[in-house]
Amino acid sequence: MKRARRLAVVVAGVTALASVAACGSSSGNDDKGGSAADVGPLDPNTKVSITVGCQPPKSSKVLRREWDNDVAAFEKLHPNITIVSKDAFPCEDPKTFTAKLAGGQMENVYYVYLTDAKNIIENGQAADITKYVSGVKNYQYLQPQVLNVFKGGGRLWGLPKTNYSMGLLYNRKLFQQAGLDPDQPPTTWDEVRADAKKIAALGDGIVGYADYSANNQGGWHFTAEMYSQGGDIVTPDGKKAAFNSPQGHAVLQNLQQMRWADNSMGSKQLLQISDVQPMMASGKLGMYLSAPDNIPTIKDQFQGRFEDYGLAPMPGAQGTLIGGDGYMFNRKDTPDQIKAGILWLEFENLTPGKGQFDWAQKKIDKQPVGLPQPNIFTGPPAAEELQVRTQNANLPVQNYKAFADGDPKVKYRLEPPQAQQIYAVLDGVVSSVLTNRNADLDSLLSKAETKVNGILANAD
Repeated sequence: MKRARRLAVVVAGVTALASVAACGSSSGNDDKGGSAADVGPLDPNTKVSITVGCQPPKSSKVLRREWDNDVAAFEKLHPNITIVSKDAFPCEDPKTFTAKLAGGQMENVYYVYLTDAKNIIENGQAADITKYVSGVKNYQYLQPQVLNVFKGGGRLWGLPKTNYSMGLLYNRKLFQQAGLDPDQPPTTWDEVRADAKKIAALGDGIVGYADYSANNQGGWHFTAEMYSQGGDIVTPDGKKAAFNSPQGHAVLQNLQQMRWADNSMGSKQLLQISDVQPMMASGKLGMYLSAPDNIPTIKDQFQGRFEDYGLAPMPGAQGTLIGGDGYMFNRKDTPDQIKAGILWLEFENLTPGKGQFDWAQKKIDKQPVGLPQPNIFTGPPAAEELQVRTQNANLPVQNYKAFADGDPKVKYRLEPPQAQQIYAVLDGVVSSVLTNRNADLDSLLSKAETKVNGILANAD
């Protein structure tokens, strides 16, 4: 389905890698050191085959077709390179990922969550690609906070694909009904509390603000709220809990006041994302913390309306929890496989208007266009990507202006080490506050601190 138009415009961006040159003295993916030939351009007469992870599954028909068309277009531009797509789903299965890494069974170019990159680097389970990336046209314009996830020991071990950051998703229609300006969403937690109270006062079962408190999701949101107040979950060395702090107390006190003093969070608690999204879609919820990708889900799965929703940066704006994904390279890859893989990643993930950023094609395919993320670029590529996205938008992009303007100014923070175990502990803290009017905040934080310190100690 790729047309000649797309092939023509892709050529310029992709062929920029033809002059890949050395940008470091590391031995790369072997222990013998690299020769000058290793870091030169990929010889167009050299046949290379690479396996690449995270092809969309057959059940995602449109995304699968777009991927396959991109592979065909890439192979036409590079007839010496064969892409062998792997569609295991989920792309990173926690049940098998660690074992596959340890056994060297990953694809030549394998998919990772941002939160796993550090451990992969520390365990020596990825190839050093530092000396191969200088020809990537937009490399210098990748978001530093996202690219840094793939750095370690002064070397580069992977490249980002997408990113997300937490913000405040709100119902513009309910804001209007409550006498609030939907173009001026709250910027502090005090304002969130005040607005939630006004929205809940509309009655008819409407909840002003909802938060998660089950299945580790309460701990996840507690972490985001801590970051927004400038707090930490663990100490910088990752050895001790750090949430038993003024910021941790403030997070819980705010939830306690909204739940019990204001009655703006409703009586039903122990909520998860699967509870909150239909509440938003049905017009019964004013606000909750979310990444932008929740909006298409609310519309597609729960029959919400795009025009009803707005996005704002994290209240407090001192930090926000981020996530996302990218690709790393098998430690056993040859230099030619690394070069071919980088060519593919630039083609598919790192060029505005192409691959995952081909917003014109996505509009034709009736995919949502106009969300403010992924946002992995800075400088000229960021401006170019925004222009193409805006030109092809089929979503109300003005509704996301507060987020688009404010989120880049917020400090991006990754999940803590041993995140899921910590979240399970913090779930109990948040659920206690939301289900027990007389919950002792200091005691909850102290007991959770002891448990998390044990988790971190046993992780050494």
